[in-house]
Amino acid sequence: MAAGGKSFLADAGYGEQELDANSALMELDKGLRSGKLGEQCEAVVRFPRLFQKYPFPILINSAFLKLADVFRVGNNFLRLCVLKVTQQSEKHLEKILNVDEFVKRVFSVIHSNDPVARAITLRMLGSMASIIPERKNAHHSIRQSLDSHDNVEVEAAIFAAANFSAQSKDFAAGICNKISEMIQGLATPVDLKLKLIPILQHMHHDASLASSSRQLLQQLVTSYPSTKMVIVTLHTFTLLAASSLVDIPKQVQLLLQYLKNDPRKAVKRLAIQDLKLLANKMPHTWSRENIQALCESALHTPYDSLKLGMLSVLSTLSGTIAIKQYFSSAPGAAATTARSFDLVKLAQECCYHNNRGIAAHGVRILTNISASCQEKDLLPLEQDAVFGLESLLVLCSQDDSPGAQATLKITLTCMVKLVKCRPHLSQSVVESLLTQLHSAQDAARILMCHCLAAIAMQLPVLADGMLGDLMELYKVIGQSTTDKKQELLVSLATVIFVSSQKALSSEIKTVIKQQLENASNGWTAYRIARQASRMGNHDMARELYQSLLTQVASEHFYFWLNSLKEFSHAEQCLTGLQEDNYSSALSCIAEALKSYHKGIASLTAASTPLNPLSFQCGFVKLRIDLLQAFSQLICTCNSLKTSPPPAIATTIAMTSGNDLQRCGRISNQMKLSMEEFRNLAVRYGDLYQSSFDADSATLRNVELQQQSCLLISHAIEALILDPESANFQEYSSNGAAHVESEYERRMMSVFNHVLEEVESLNRKYAPVSYLHTACLCSAVIALLKVPLSFQRYFFQKLQSTSIKLALSPSPRNPAEPIAVQNNQQLALKVEGVVQHGSKPGLFRKIQSVCLNVSSVLQSKSGQDYKIPIDNMTNEMEQRVEPHNDYFSTQFLLNFVILGTHNITVESSVIDSNGIVWKTGPKTTIFVKSLEDPYSQQVRLQQQQGQPPSQQQQQRTAYSRF
Repeated sequence: MAAGGKSFLADAGYGEQELDANSALMELDKGLRSGKLGEQCEAVVRFPRLFQKYPFPILINSAFLKLADVFRVGNNFLRLCVLKVTQQSEKHLEKILNVDEFVKRVFSVIHSNDPVARAITLRMLGSMASIIPERKNAHHSIRQSLDSHDNVEVEAAIFAAANFSAQSKDFAAGICNKISEMIQGLATPVDLKLKLIPILQHMHHDASLASSSRQLLQQLVTSYPSTKMVIVTLHTFTLLAASSLVDIPKQVQLLLQYLKNDPRKAVKRLAIQDLKLLANKMPHTWSRENIQALCESALHTPYDSLKLGMLSVLSTLSGTIAIKQYFSSAPGAAATTARSFDLVKLAQECCYHNNRGIAAHGVRILTNISASCQEKDLLPLEQDAVFGLESLLVLCSQDDSPGAQATLKITLTCMVKLVKCRPHLSQSVVESLLTQLHSAQDAARILMCHCLAAIAMQLPVLADGMLGDLMELYKVIGQSTTDKKQELLVSLATVIFVSSQKALSSEIKTVIKQQLENASNGWTAYRIARQASRMGNHDMARELYQSLLTQVASEHFYFWLNSLKEFSHAEQCLTGLQEDNYSSALSCIAEALKSYHKGIASLTAASTPLNPLSFQCGFVKLRIDLLQAFSQLICTCNSLKTSPPPAIATTIAMTSGNDLQRCGRISNQMKLSMEEFRNLAVRYGDLYQSSFDADSATLRNVELQQQSCLLISHAIEALILDPESANFQEYSSNGAAHVESEYERRMMSVFNHVLEEVESLNRKYAPVSYLHTACLCSAVIALLKVPLSFQRYFFQKLQSTSIKLALSPSPRNPAEPIAVQNNQQLALKVEGVVQHGSKPGLFRKIQSVCLNVSSVLQSKSGQDYKIPIDNMTNEMEQRVEPHNDYFSTQFLLNFVILGTHNITVESSVIDSNGIVWKTGPKTTIFVKSLEDPYSQQVRLQQQQGQPPSQQQQQRTAYSRF
């Protein structure tokens, strides 16, 4: 069970003893000063880890200056170590503050008599090109070293020239002629030419430079027809076109020409590889003729390896806009039937090819055509796609080699895609998968289960009749002894949960539990319980969590499992709700709340400083408050029976002019209830905004909870508080929206049903009658009867993003204020580092960081002067784009009022879609605003009744300037 920790404990070392930044740097400095070479090298290679841990400029600047000293005075091996550290820490280079000093220390070695030392220095300069792109002395040294007689030095100069060309337009323009002379010069050896040619890929800074480089490459490709030369030149040609963008269509034609006419396989392979690169980068630049030419080459080639390559390019293009251009720009009706669909002919021919890879690409092309092109004459293709997929499935499911598994993944992905856009094919696809499951290899079975679950999540196609097959298979797997058994038990259980989402029969539960007792370890049981929680099978989940409680290694895990058990029990209590029995509904909700309160106490105990479980706690607290609000609403509805409006209610309503008063006390209670639901909706919105790292299913789940709160508040308003102005248009959901899961499907149907009921009542009856209160109670029960889904982010964090802020000036002691004179402004510098987990940008990426600075006066000192309200507080906001995960900006703050001010800096992030996420952190510092000495002196003199002397006034006025 210890493996379970990875799912929800943070990546950081648990309880590791940390050194602060200065101590760590001093420790490494001690190593650098050591007399032993081994210790010096060890200290040097530990620097990247230091930069990773403390990525702020002050430390990085002093560390790089120390490394530059080692580079200057050390031997070549130490210089090589420093070079490797610099290359590894490339993204931290721009944080060096004293760039001149750093370059001066490194550059001094270029004048050495040792060519190896010069070569290492050149490579060092090349690695630093991003921070010194326009240093003329570095440019000059590279040009000089290209003429050196030492091979090592020339190769280093080529490396540096390539790096500087990528960064500096001036250098690229200046070196271009030199490079072309060397490439065309007879004295330059061929192997050196092969290394020089790739520099030309960076000549894309302006159109004339790119054009002259293309002409040179065109000459080279015709003048030097040897295989190596053609391969290097063509690849450089492609990279230059991909960077300069304007020449891509020409480049595609050139590559297709070489693919068709050049007899050498190596050249054809390179042409295919470069076409794939251009297909990925710019599919919209491919014309119909380009795709046609590629199809013809693929149809006529006798070599399977080349056919595979060409088909992989075509399958990449078939998933993009290029495929629509291919079919829409057919030259005429006569041609349409005969020649224009060579692509279709090729795909159909390849679907049943004896090479698995070729067959997979053929099937993928057919699937993509079926998915994106809706023309009538292309409709028969979907049946071809299904047959091709089924034959590949039979072929690959019997083979457990890595190649077969990769092909099977492509096949199953195509199946899911095809079923998504052609739902009428789902039945046959699912049946073929289920048939094949029995005879397949275990590795293939796991993938097929994932595919079945993905299809069943989108469409409820797994009928009860299929459950019997799945249960039989589950028993068979439970008795087998293969190494894939644990994984297979989880995958198959997931399919069973998805296919029977209404409720699990006791028979199914017994079978699953029996197999787990016989055959599984605790981690498998936990994963199955987790899937049950996601699918809403809470009774099964509760039993599994209960069985695992005694099998864990730490009390944090125990409390975590215990909280999950309590939450599952709470949700299980809500499944006993009945449509019209409101008193039993109250007792069910009370029982659920009891378990939820136990669970939240346990969940709080499971959190650690490194992993505070903030999303889980926030989600559960909101669920508790929502249940309490539902309970309160049912009680309020019941109060119409227990305390109906008094006889004089109508008179009160007429005299007060408030028509709602005739309903008695229920009107005020309903108003409070509506406010409560609106408040909950706002809090769900805040939880959504703070979950930057959550997957889309989790966010959709939070959104559905928010919508249920808004729905109930709208129903209260439309039925009771303001039936006249109720608007149902904005709340009606569009049926076209794609539903991702069974939970969402059921919630949406409840929303639509409740809205219809409310709308019909709103038109028929005036408030408040028993029909209105019954409608509200039924809405609450309908919402609670849909079993809650605990989505992935509740259990597992796949993406991890955090921001670390550093403010300067900052006090030595956090509680100590920074002193500022009230006639001066404080320049507050805010630096920050974005830290990622193992999968950065998996769900969303940070586009920019929004920094909000505000100050509040905490305590005044001195007299209370009349000061304009503008000077009382500071409120500023700036947006900065992180570069290499680092950002910095400055704020100018006024503190006119004497006293202690509290400055708060809060960061939030904006993703690539422009959505703002309140990720934090929030940092606070204190500033003490002091009276400036001259004002203080004047004030003291005024208090003592002495007019300030003219001489003194004059002197202080001068001294202020």
